[in-house]
Amino acid sequence: MIVVLIWVGLLAGATAGNHALGGVYSDNFSLPGTPAQTGANLLHAHRPSAGGQSGQLVFTVSAGTLTDERSAIEQSMTQMRALPDVLGASDPLTKGAVAPAGRTAYATVHFSVNPQSLGPSYLAKVNLAVTPARKAGVSVNYGGQLGQAAKLKNRDPRSEVIGIAAALIVLLVGFGSVYGAGLPVVSALAGAFAGLSGLGMLAAATTFPTVSPTLAIMMGLGVGIDYSLFLTTRHRQYVMDGIDPAEAAARAVATSGRAVLVAAITVVIALLGLYASGLTFIGKLGLSAGITVTVAALSAITVVPALLALAGSSIDRLRIRRPVAEASPEHAGWARYAERVGAHPWRYLLAALALLGVLAIPAFSMELGHIDAGADPAGSTAKKAYDALSAGFGPGANGPFTVVVQLGRGVHGTTGRQALQAQLHKALAQTPDVAAVSPVKATPDGALLYATVLPKTGPQTAATDTLMQVLEQETLPASLYMTQSTGYVTGSLAGQLQFRDIVGSRLPYIIAVVIAAAFVLLLLAFRSPVLALKAAVLNLLSIGAAYGIIVAVFQWGWGSSFLGVSEKVPIESYVPMMIFAIVFGLSMDYEVFLLSRVRDAWLATRDNHRSVAQGLAGTARVITCAALIMTSVFSAFLFSTNVTVKMLALGLGLSVLIDASIIRLVVVPAAMFLLGRYNWWTPRWLASGQSAGHVGSRGRVALGPHGPARQQVVNNSTGD
Repeated sequence: MIVVLIWVGLLAGATAGNHALGGVYSDNFSLPGTPAQTGANLLHAHRPSAGGQSGQLVFTVSAGTLTDERSAIEQSMTQMRALPDVLGASDPLTKGAVAPAGRTAYATVHFSVNPQSLGPSYLAKVNLAVTPARKAGVSVNYGGQLGQAAKLKNRDPRSEVIGIAAALIVLLVGFGSVYGAGLPVVSALAGAFAGLSGLGMLAAATTFPTVSPTLAIMMGLGVGIDYSLFLTTRHRQYVMDGIDPAEAAARAVATSGRAVLVAAITVVIALLGLYASGLTFIGKLGLSAGITVTVAALSAITVVPALLALAGSSIDRLRIRRPVAEASPEHAGWARYAERVGAHPWRYLLAALALLGVLAIPAFSMELGHIDAGADPAGSTAKKAYDALSAGFGPGANGPFTVVVQLGRGVHGTTGRQALQAQLHKALAQTPDVAAVSPVKATPDGALLYATVLPKTGPQTAATDTLMQVLEQETLPASLYMTQSTGYVTGSLAGQLQFRDIVGSRLPYIIAVVIAAAFVLLLLAFRSPVLALKAAVLNLLSIGAAYGIIVAVFQWGWGSSFLGVSEKVPIESYVPMMIFAIVFGLSMDYEVFLLSRVRDAWLATRDNHRSVAQGLAGTARVITCAALIMTSVFSAFLFSTNVTVKMLALGLGLSVLIDASIIRLVVVPAAMFLLGRYNWWTPRWLASGQSAGHVGSRGRVALGPHGPARQQVVNNSTGD
């Protein structure tokens, strides 16, 4: 009871602290040394009103022209420029800002900070500022960072509720006991929301990406329920075996609890491995999820045994079916399945690998990019702004480039600068796939020239990507060669494209770091290089299948409309990296629990075939239910309006299901049947360094160069 009361106090305190001190989330990221970042820094330093973070106000009328409502629009812009954190705002009724039909216009608003970080109250001030235009019948919608800020305000909480409800159903059907089903959910809720509150307070001190809280609650709920489930099923088995409930709870923590900690550490290591990308933005995504995973694991090994001890022998009093546990007779079906795999391991292994290979085929055509507002829900302000700009000015208006030129020694006086302005404007306008170029202006101090370039194509197209490269590598160098000046292409889209390139180039490093860390952890846990290497390699198969699925659905558009995505989109640049780290970590959860039981059987029987069959039969039900729960929690976030969250939810949900059903229940046991006693080979240097802390260790088998050489039982003090 004391433990439960402590957790109630911690949860209440964390919630109150988050309410009082919690920060806000925004997608602030910098790319030091890139042309986009350098150009943005220069522009902000020499003309602050044209630098900083930007958003758009898009004005439209259904009849007449916008000039008919000039007074109301100008009043709105005056009020907008007076808002705090607004550095400046362009005139929406000036030449070039009004579409040819006169019914659409836009103003670019520059902020000193990302408006996403200013919270919902700031958006209310923006709404108040544009009230005069709206009262005059002008529709005003928000694009750019303002559109993103509006999406944050409208976050839908349905995902968490649906995920929890689905998890309860799986638990009730899988294990029968109402209390046994509710306990993992209660523990997971305590851990996930305590971790989320802690993340909120940390967000007050440093900036976290906007998707961080969604990712954190998604991971916290999923692993929290899984970890609690593993402990609960082990406890209920002990109770069914006649052990006192309090003693059973202690034994469950002493056995499955260590596996929970190893699994949680593996997940956190995989998530923190994202810092190997060298991008703080990516690393903080991993950190945000790692916080809730850590707290969820601590909740599982403290709250769960406390509640189990309180429940005593009445844990199965309320039931919807006959309760089952690990060694239930209902596992006879899984035992028969395990024997079939053992009888034909090559058949099962090759069939599973063929299926995974087919699922992974689309991954080879993956195109990384940034998902723009064109894929947002039809009624959102960002989508309305996007469509209005595309209709009025062409698709390139949603992804303009800003060209910044730092003048060199070859530019002499006002005359030389004006000549360069004309030359630069002509060169930019003549560049293929450029729809329009604004007048080239000089900053007040005369140190920079800058202009806006509108592509002919939309932000997500390959042609726009190519245009940026042509501007950087051909147009600007050729125009500035004789002047010793330096040109940069900057703006939101340029930053996103360069961010994509950096992320893509660093993905191999992330993969290497995470695999190496997981290999070392499993090596220390099981003292078997074969098992550790097999786990690391096989996990890549489920991740490849997950990549293939998200490419087919989102990039190829196979069924994306059923998910509320109105167009084909590229794969968000950081999604593959996130899926790899998360799935690799989560798949290790199931690997640890499966191998722990197999190793227990091996230490008792020294019969590899029997050990694999027993371990698979004893864990198949709980691993399957755990995977279904995790998949349900992830899939519930498909109801999010954020396309990136949908992409993560689908990729994570299906990859976990694939990993648990194909990798863990087919590929791993088939491979272990084929490897035989080589599964348990331990090098002398590793065997001599055994400690009491590894999972389920009681002995080792040393293999000579030609196979089994000797067996040696080594005692330890773990008490397994």
